[in-house]
Amino acid sequence: MVNETGEERQAVMVETSEFSKANGVKVFYDEPGIKLDFKSVSVNRPGLVFAGFEEYFAESRIQVCGSAEIAYLNSLPKEVRLKRLDTFFGKNIPCVVLTRGKTPDKDFLEIAKKHKRAVFGSEKPTSEFVNNLVHYLNDLLAEQTDVHGELLDIAGIGVLITGENGIGKSETALELVHRGHMLVADDRVVVKKIKNFLFGSAPRSIKNLLEVRGVGIINVEDMYGISGVLEEKQIGLNVELVKWSDSVDRLCDKTVYTDILGVDIPKISIPVIAGRNLAIVIEAATKSMCLKSLGKNPIDSLLGNMQNLNNRQLD
Repeated sequence: MVNETGEERQAVMVETSEFSKANGVKVFYDEPGIKLDFKSVSVNRPGLVFAGFEEYFAESRIQVCGSAEIAYLNSLPKEVRLKRLDTFFGKNIPCVVLTRGKTPDKDFLEIAKKHKRAVFGSEKPTSEFVNNLVHYLNDLLAEQTDVHGELLDIAGIGVLITGENGIGKSETALELVHRGHMLVADDRVVVKKIKNFLFGSAPRSIKNLLEVRGVGIINVEDMYGISGVLEEKQIGLNVELVKWSDSVDRLCDKTVYTDILGVDIPKISIPVIAGRNLAIVIEAATKSMCLKSLGKNPIDSLLGNMQNLNNRQLD
């Protein structure tokens, strides 16, 4: 037998209760000590193994049985059905989910119990459930890292603000929220890579919280309402706050990128000096990046104006 392994990722162990709650499924069989071992973002429909063909069976995937699989099992002679179910549950499968409100019979559950394989049920149509499940697995198994900084939604763009400790990241984030933007995470941003895009969120323990020196910890949702916070945001720009230096590029005519989990994100370095309103500068930088993505670059306009002026002088 050849097992599919090319799509496997680092395994994640999940409690059956957590899986049930996250996917809205009921538990047909479970017992203490069973943990679900997920390492594939795909799912499998086991019709072929029920038919006796075991080669290339994707046992690392969650197994989903819809109307077709259950109807086929019920059409088999009992002796054959029991043998096929024993072979199926004897594989190293994470769990089984029956869709469309199907209920497992006594034999199905007894063999699942024999091999200690959890069985769940969903009322949803198979295609709808599979789509939702793949989204759940993509998020669960995504490659991730922690980044020290702030993440906000500014004018619809996910802006990751980084910089050394004490440079004013949290204070700037507070000012941006006060100006109507949304906080995603303060101090620690959990960044996940999903299909070559980066998504950031806050750890559960500090969700919606913002620490400001001299003030302490504030709950942004309580203070600014639900419109002041966001659970997750795709990262589109990295703004790095740096100490003021005369060597900083004034025109910023070249696009610089920062690499996070192998994904390049546009990066802008903003010098910090006393009295400078960083929130307004970051707003302007974000909107400027949006305009550049639409082909509107003020540097090009400046160069064009200078060229026109030179041409007039020559004439």
